[in-house]
Amino acid sequence: MRFVCLGCWDQSKFDALPPDEKSTIMDRCFEYDDVLRRAGHFVGGAALEAPNQAVTLHLRAGKPTPVDGPFAETKEYIGGLLFLEARDMAEAVALI
Repeated sequence: MRFVCLGCWDQSKFDALPPDEKSTIMDRCFEYDDVLRRAGHFVGGAALEAPNQAVTLHLRAGKPTPVDGPFAETKEYIGGLLFLEARDMAEAVALI
């Protein structure tokens, strides 16, 4: 069974970190991807563009219309996706 994990974070807090701390965080993410890969759980993943580079598409009059965004009622945004292979939800949750 496949699962998708949404990696959320507060961009302003991440931006405020020193470059070496940002690098350490990203390295730890990639290292864990390798752990999942070796165990046969990693299906794929992708980083997403920062929110200030994003747009939201709204369907208007049957056509997609881009709007500045994304707008959400939170300071966090989805920064990436992780696709996992697990036997069930309990195993998927345990992997994270």
